[in-house]
Amino acid sequence: MATLDTLDDKVAAAAFRRLVLHLRHRDDAENIDLMGLAGFCRNCLSEWTQDADPSLSKEEAREIIYGMPYAQWKDAHQAEATPEQLARMAESMKKNPG
Repeated sequence: MATLDTLDDKVAAAAFRRLVLHLRHRDDAENIDLMGLAGFCRNCLSEWTQDADPSLSKEEAREIIYGMPYAQWKDAHQAEATPEQLARMAESMKKNPG
């Protein structure tokens, strides 16, 4: 049986790229809502990308994920978080692994 540890790196990379392209397309799915539901967002993906390649700066990693400079994406697609969204995110984050 295949496991995450035996998954071919090419397959994993292809799935990751598809996830990133999906999130770029779904700019209506705000980071705060992703955090509230799943405990991760585009910024998390950029941090994980930077962890995998420490030669990338924070901004370079974010541009890889967002497909544009983060400030530009934020201005175009990110609204101010509501208290309800922040509360959902806080609850969701409690479920994340250390």
